[in-house]
Amino acid sequence: MTNVLILESNDEFCIKLKDYFLNIEGFNVCATTGNGRVALDYINQYKPDVVILDLVLGGLDGFAVLDYLKENLLDCISIVISNFSNDKIVNSAIDHGARYYFVKPVLVENVVERVKDIISEKSAEYKVSSSIRDKRRITSLDEKISNIFISIGIPPHIKGYSYLREGIKMAVENPGVINNVTKELYPNIGKKFETSASKVERAIRHAIEVAWNRGRIEAINAIFGVRVYIGSERPTNSEFIALVADKLILEELI
Repeated sequence: MTNVLILESNDEFCIKLKDYFLNIEGFNVCATTGNGRVALDYINQYKPDVVILDLVLGGLDGFAVLDYLKENLLDCISIVISNFSNDKIVNSAIDHGARYYFVKPVLVENVVERVKDIISEKSAEYKVSSSIRDKRRITSLDEKISNIFISIGIPPHIKGYSYLREGIKMAVENPGVINNVTKELYPNIGKKFETSASKVERAIRHAIEVAWNRGRIEAINAIFGVRVYIGSERPTNSEFIALVADKLILEELI
């Protein structure tokens, strides 16, 4: 049973989220509160597997709760749902330990699906580490890609973030797909996220543009170990996906 703690001051949204989880087999909502200080008591009492929280809470804010989780409950999955869409706040939440960041308004079913995805990733990660790496904990491929995105300035709340990450994972598993992005990669991503291939292409292009527009060229070059790009020069979708996938393959991060 996966225990979920919900920290949300909006009663209506809190009830919707709680009811949705309670209707899914394998999940239990151990408690809800909109107060950060009370949340710490619940964390110590219930040792939740998942904490879903807003950054604006009574008593202590969400950042303080994230820090407490990071220091005391290392295996807990923390997901932020907030009205703040500022890139600095989003990146700060990730730095404080959030595994994912949703900007309100958001559908509760999307939140639950993301929680299920992360749990599946953690389960797969444990199986790999047990059978191949002497039961040592390893960081999932998703986390490796997310760390790269954060470093170069691709925020997790834009659509292209998830599409781009999926494309890189596909290229890691099958490098040949990069030679057929239009007829294979984009349609397969679109199928998974229930959208069109053209929307996938545009969203990925936008995500890459966001990183380049922030002027983090040095950070980008540092990720790849060489001066890949200079000034405003920007890679195509397929070039960027291939670069990241090759980096992960060559460094044996999977």
